[in-house]
Amino acid sequence: MKFTKLHGLGNDFIVIAGEKELPAGVDQLAIRLCNRFFGIGADGLVYILPSEKADFKMRIINSDGSEAEQCGNAIRCVSKYVYDHKLTDATEITVETLGAGVQKVQLNVQEGKVTTVRVDMGQPILQGLEVPTTVDEAKVINHPIEVDGREFRFTAVSMGNPHCVIYVEDAVNFDLAVWGPKLEVHPMFPRKINVEFATVKNRAFTDMRVWERGAGPTLACGTGACATLVSSVLNGLTDRQATVSLKGGDLFIEWNEEDNHVYMTGPAEEVYQGTLD
Repeated sequence: MKFTKLHGLGNDFIVIAGEKELPAGVDQLAIRLCNRFFGIGADGLVYILPSEKADFKMRIINSDGSEAEQCGNAIRCVSKYVYDHKLTDATEITVETLGAGVQKVQLNVQEGKVTTVRVDMGQPILQGLEVPTTVDEAKVINHPIEVDGREFRFTAVSMGNPHCVIYVEDAVNFDLAVWGPKLEVHPMFPRKINVEFATVKNRAFTDMRVWERGAGPTLACGTGACATLVSSVLNGLTDRQATVSLKGGDLFIEWNEEDNHVYMTGPAEEVYQGTLD
């Protein structure tokens, strides 16, 4: 089995193409291969599969063996892979995802290789029960939540997968490892949650750090950056276009007022190729 290692701003994936469906035991396979000490090492295992609805289908298995509904960095990596490896010669493609349906992708190509990818991430889901949370409100904005005696306030957004965005004084140095795992499994989130800690620097720039459901701390999260921008607009903190700066680099996010879609633009890079016995 051949694989390719790619990353989007340091959020890294083992990408496998050519299969018709997920193999049996893919959860245990992901746990083994994603292990950074005894395996290849990655935040997730990604399969590019045939689709009846789109040009390609993407399935993402997290490093803990659970399946993610969507991943913004992974879809950029998949888009780069299919073009650079000549599975398509189109610079506008569609990718079917588990949680966000079919998404439109635009490829920026230089010297025959994809450098950046712009993804139509679709419309954000804001209704509390649909994110899902246990809060039955049309929009869950600045809602209190208590963990170990400390109160946070979160805004809930789904980008095909669930997120809670929490504003802190210094996201860059926030103690992610302490609070991220506790918030991920809080009873208020019935399918667990991706947790973003954000600090708005100005109306066009936000620092963000992420604890990803099923993967823990990662260098970047595309859907998390989108959720952060949506949350910041809802809270009146930023404009509808802004840069979200993650540990691995920056993403440019736009929440278009006309079609209500969120657009994400960022890089994807191939690291190496290998073969599994």
